[in-house]
Amino acid sequence: MTPPSSAPLDLEAAWQALCQALSTGRDASGHEAGPLRLTAHEWTSDVPVSDDARALLDNLAPLAGHVGRLALAQLGQSLDGRIATESGHSYYINGLESRTHLHRLRALVDAVVVGAGTACEDDPLLTVRHVSGRQPVRVILDPRGRVPASLRLLSEAEAEAPTLHLVGEQVELVPPASDHVTRLRLPVGTDGFDPAAVLDALAARGLERVLVEGGGITVSRFLEAGVLDRLHLLVAPLLIGSGRPGLAMTPIATLSQARRPVARSFRCGDDTVFDLDLTRP
Repeated sequence: MTPPSSAPLDLEAAWQALCQALSTGRDASGHEAGPLRLTAHEWTSDVPVSDDARALLDNLAPLAGHVGRLALAQLGQSLDGRIATESGHSYYINGLESRTHLHRLRALVDAVVVGAGTACEDDPLLTVRHVSGRQPVRVILDPRGRVPASLRLLSEAEAEAPTLHLVGEQVELVPPASDHVTRLRLPVGTDGFDPAAVLDALAARGLERVLVEGGGITVSRFLEAGVLDRLHLLVAPLLIGSGRPGLAMTPIATLSQARRPVARSFRCGDDTVFDLDLTRP
């Protein structure tokens, strides 16, 4: 009989090890959780690993093994780079496996950020529901105070998932009606909040690992500001042909000006995840 210690690490055990790595001690060499040792570039295991667990670790170990501040963004889009139709309909471009991947990303960070437009249109909860894991702090970027108090992020308390409402310094709003909401004021520029200032404000509150979840304009601003470490693009085998683009950045004249980040790709059901490392030339 195979000794229990040599039984292959399955998918759920690998996921729990990734979550455990975030809650244990860390140093400049990375994280250690049970049989796994993680760094930002590789993982090793003292026991055999199943194929599903290996795929998960190859995909997410760089995030769990990252030491220090981390700024990650994600977008779910069609093959032709659309995140919604012209009317704003986006449920669901990506499949269940991609939504599960997104919830894993939420569980691996301290805070999840959305812009005011996405908050108003999608009315999201931004919680971890498809997988086990800790709940992140939910952050709304609302420089002009246009998000209504009726949104679920502001009106519905979720267990261990507080909301941080970032508004402009000059915005006049009544105090939050719910105890789970904290309001923080930041300076506002022509295009809204400075992305670096947002990340600094979150880090000052102990929220060092941040997922910028949407929408496309918000992700584009963080990407163009050069403050993102990684970008996960979840691409569905779908052609929409028109609608809202995922990334909308300053136009370039030649392809020599295009960014060519180090990229890895993984299957995610019928979708493909592209993991872009924006820290390496």
